[in-house]
Order: sequence, then C-alpha cells, then structure tokens
Amino acid sequence: MSLATIYGRARVGVASPLVTVETHISNGLPSLNIVGLPEAAVRESKDRVRSAIINSRFEFPTRRITINLAPADLPKEGGRYDLAIAISILAASGQLGEVNLRAFEFIGELALSGDIRGVPGLLPSVIACQQAGRQLILPEDNQSEAALVDGDSVFASRLTQVTAHLLKLTPLSPCAHNLNEADHLVEHRDMRDVKGQYQARRALEVAAAGGHNLLFIGPAGTGKTMLASRLPSIMPAMTEAEALTVASVQSVAGRKMGTDWHWSERPFRSPHHSCSAAALVGGGCHFR
Repeated sequence: MSLATIYGRARVGVASPLVTVETHISNGLPSLNIVGLPEAAVRESKDRVRSAIINSRFEFPTRRITINLAPADLPKEGGRYDLAIAISILAASGQLGEVNLRAFEFIGELALSGDIRGVPGLLPSVIACQQAGRQLILPEDNQSEAALVDGDSVFASRLTQVTAHLLKLTPLSPCAHNLNEADHLVEHRDMRDVKGQYQARRALEVAAAGGHNLLFIGPAGTGKTMLASRLPSIMPAMTEAEALTVASVQSVAGRKMGTDWHWSERPFRSPHHSCSAAALVGGGCHFR
C-alpha cells in the first residue's frame, strides 16, 4: 500500500499527547517532505531515517514521500519521531507486508547505522500509551524507566529488531527493572536531629497528619530549612500513583533515577532566600 498510519507521542510539559504519523508515497520526483509544525530536529530526521533504512538492508523509496504529523497545530520537536517515521515509510512502501500497526506506538531516535537511541522525558509517554491500551516500542536506553509502569512496553536497540518483532519473527524483550530495597528505603534527614523547637515540631506533625500547608517565618539561621527538610521523614510513603507523578516530572527534567532521585522519595527543594521571583518560578521556552 502507498499510505500508512502509525502512532507516536509528543512531549508537552508532563503530558504526552498522541501524534499520528501519516505517510503517503506517490509518483513524482524523489523527495521527502515533513509537514505538521516540525521544528529543526524533526525536519532533519529525513536524513537520519534515509541512512538508517539503507544501512538496515531495506530499500528507501525513490518516489515522492509526504509525511504528516497530526495534529497539525501541535509543535513537534526532538528526535523521538525518527523510529515512527522510518516504520511508516517501510509500511507505506510495502516492505512490511500486511502488518497491523494500529496496536503499536513508536518512540526513538535513529542513528545513521540503524541503531535506536534513547530520548529524554519518556515516562509520560509510557503512561499515556498504557492508558490507551497499545504496545509501546522504545529504545533500550529507556527500558528501565519505562519498566516503572505496568504495561506491555518492549525495547529494541536496532531498527531491524523492530521490524522482526512486527513481522512476528523475533519478539522483543519486555521492559524490566528490579526495584531493590535501596530504591524504596531512602535515608531522610530525621526529626531526631532537631533539638528543641517544640512548637515548630508540633506544627510539622499537624501538617503531615492532615495534609496541610505550612509557612515558617523567622530570621535567618533559626532552623526553618532544617525543620522543613525533616518533614518527609514523618510522612507516609508515596502511593504508586503519586510516585509515578513525581517520576514523570523528574523524567521530563532529565534527572536519572538512582542518582538524582530515588523511587517513592518525596521531593524536597531548598531555593536560596535571596533568589528572585523569576528565578524561583522559572521561565523560558523549556520550563524546569
């Protein structure tokens, strides 16, 4: 067939809306055009995809190829669409036969050799794909992060492994990550370190028990940050839903689990008292 439609995922903050990759191959001078608000990295994917397909022993169509990333009003950025574009070209050119691609989603950046590289901020896409009831095919570099979600996600390191999985020749391995006790038992700063401060400690206990907000006001050096940093030690462990929400934020921020943060650890931030409102809230094109 000359038309193929498959699915991918965009990244908008901590959300991951569905992106439909539509590829049409028609007669005409050989060309490859990508439409649907692609930014520079997405427009450059045509060169990566062409080399990856050729180096994976497939044939790149020498015809007019038009790729639409829908919805058209959603900006597309990054290299996460490379794998979806490559699979859609192979499907539209008939090199994958009659494969049902509606049950899959594809995310990954392609190297010129056909290897699949990891992408940042993948966890929200894994959660959204699991809720949609489709199988996500993702890079091997992201498999430990994707394993935090109970789903049917599988990982691959090369484009040929993905095509073999779609043709039911060699199935891909499911994402697996063994959370050991060190990931669950995080050594918080303990309340026993606080000497005195009985009224402030009582306020912490009430706030933790009832889920209330708390504001400490006082001169510098009186122990406000020290007390606040001990609050996670008297709070219950996060539920799986809360932990996934925190993990999604950490994933989008580019922080790695086990080094920058731990699973089920309640985050604590300590901005300096002299920082401006703009520095505290953040800004720019990519919020952090």
